[in-house]
Amino acid sequence: MGSRARKALGCAALLAYLALYTAAAAAIGVALAPSLPAWALLVYFAIAGLVWVIPLKPMFRWMRGGELQD
Repeated sequence: MGSRARKALGCAALLAYLALYTAAAAAIGVALAPSLPAWALLVYFAIAGLVWVIPLKPMFRWMRGGELQD
């Protein structure tokens, strides 16, 4: 697979992943809202706002396709 195709496919996968992740994180947050205090929801959304990046490192490495080595 060529570099341009890998990057295009990776961008499409990234957009799909972000759409699903944000929908799931928001739905969980809304479900937790009645039972948690405001500070706990703040912590939940802060963590949810950061952990979306973790599974993307292998995908970005694949998208680069060996252009740069770590």
